[in-house]
Amino acid sequence: MSIELKVRKIGNSYGVVLPKEALNHLKVEEGQSLYLTEAPEGSYRVAKAENEFRDQMAMAEDIIKRYRNTFRELAK
Repeated sequence: MSIELKVRKIGNSYGVVLPKEALNHLKVEEGQSLYLTEAPEGSYRVAKAENEFRDQMAMAEDIIKRYRNTFRELAK
């Protein structure tokens, strides 16, 4: 499924409105959180925020922060 979305100004910010089909697919309702994460080839992934995912992201961010220099050297 591919849906074109338009970026719109909302107050002082910008956003996109997700169509009902996308919300149904993600199984989210108004007020729930979504995660936007980088994916391969310059794309992004939108996922429903779940406790397990939130915990995994917090752990990954902690590891990245602690081993920042190691990752930088490995990337060379």
